[in-house]
Amino acid sequence: MEKSLPLLQGTITLEDALRDDENVIQKLQYPERRAIFYVYLYRRRAHISKLVSRHLNLPLTSFRLGQIKEWVHGSFNVCIPIHIKPSQPGLPEKAIIRFALPYKTGDEHFFGNADEKVRCEAATYLWLQQNCPDVPIPRLYGFGFPGSRSFTAVTHERFYNRVRWLFQRFMAWLFGENLPHYFSHRRKHLKEVAYLVIEHVAEGRALSETWQEHHDDPIRRAGLFKDLSRIMLSIAKIPQPRIGSWTIDNRGMITLINRPLTVRLHQFENQNIPTDVPRNRTYGSADGYYSDILAYHNYRMRYQPNSIHSVSDGVDQLAALTTMRTLQPLFTDRKAREGPFVMTLTDLHQSNIFVDDDWRITRLIDLEWACSRPPEMAFNPPYWLSSPRIVDSARGVEELLGEEQESYARRHSEFTAMFSAQEKALYSGSKDRTNILRKSWESGTFWYMQALDCPSALYAIFMFHIQPRFTNLDDSALDQFNQVVVPYWDRGAEQFIAEKVRQQWEYEEQLRELFDTAA
Repeated sequence: MEKSLPLLQGTITLEDALRDDENVIQKLQYPERRAIFYVYLYRRRAHISKLVSRHLNLPLTSFRLGQIKEWVHGSFNVCIPIHIKPSQPGLPEKAIIRFALPYKTGDEHFFGNADEKVRCEAATYLWLQQNCPDVPIPRLYGFGFPGSRSFTAVTHERFYNRVRWLFQRFMAWLFGENLPHYFSHRRKHLKEVAYLVIEHVAEGRALSETWQEHHDDPIRRAGLFKDLSRIMLSIAKIPQPRIGSWTIDNRGMITLINRPLTVRLHQFENQNIPTDVPRNRTYGSADGYYSDILAYHNYRMRYQPNSIHSVSDGVDQLAALTTMRTLQPLFTDRKAREGPFVMTLTDLHQSNIFVDDDWRITRLIDLEWACSRPPEMAFNPPYWLSSPRIVDSARGVEELLGEEQESYARRHSEFTAMFSAQEKALYSGSKDRTNILRKSWESGTFWYMQALDCPSALYAIFMFHIQPRFTNLDDSALDQFNQVVVPYWDRGAEQFIAEKVRQQWEYEEQLRELFDTAA
């Protein structure tokens, strides 16, 4: 039996590791780093309890923290349940304290990423509370940033602090500012971590739990598509002047001054792949944003040790990237490049959507990757609408081929019809947003944007969904085309590919050594 090594979820064999396009050497480190972080939190249970007590305004005897077996490890957070004794005014029987994972956000290489992530997520909660009360999100009881600054919902503060907050809010109002309903204070415990204290979602189940069973049910789908459409339209109703993410400062003021924080940024930086995008960079033009996203892809090719498997693979990938740069004006709207822009939830996968038995949405969770983007990126349905196999795979979009693609086209049409009906109802007969959605699908912009958002799938999306829109080339002609184009990726492309093939060999040797040592 072939030896396998543990990952955060499941195990992996050497054969599968060698085929994987992601950096498996780094992924193999995560189980140990998770154990270290769990031990760190477990030894500080008393401090965590004091944080919870402060944010919920409860005595320590009125709740207990969940045991380790109850902890939930997500992609970027660990959630510790808080079991609250019944009859606590204004509180459910369960809440969650959620800590950002320092070994997944890139803090080791780009210090401050965990702080950035929690500030953006907390600010998104506050922005949605103020501007989109119809969007179903969990209640946010409190949050804290590295360096001792914490915030607690005013409704759970002591009377004296409520009075102080009212005075602070009045002063902010005099200067034209709007202070959120959270009281800022300093904490004494766990100063080095970032966290949120939020409501536990008890109403409904994650859509991923029933997707395979009911994805063909037209009634459930209609309810899901209706709610998804209304949520997308509600979040987009306030035009945004810039492309970026909301963040919150130590006074509690939220502003759109953070870089547009998507999951790819922290994933790259966690692998020590520079993105060259400082945290205070926002964009007044879509062209600059698209240019930087394409630059991420180039940085991945340069810095990920196994980004190129062979000379032919390198030629193909770099030629595709070069062509994608050339085609960008054909898939984007010049008239809308300077805005207005649209708030969107970029991580709307099935595990983040909670639904009831009829698939009506009860809650959306994990808001850390929300940002304002160009409309052609914002008004697109999720790529997983059609397939029972595609649930949360980061590269699931590249599986939309043949029958899967035809099935998705039918679901896309179904979603568009529901989206149009909701837009007419909410915006007095307007079709502006629906027209963007339709045009994106018909022109191929949908696929171009999917390729931008999924670096590891860019080549496959380009080959099957973008390149055929311009010409049909047999294998020989395609090889010739790539050989002609690849020198224009950058100076010294041939030497670069040769060096990356050498790095691939070293990477494979390190993988084999890891498996041999484990054996």
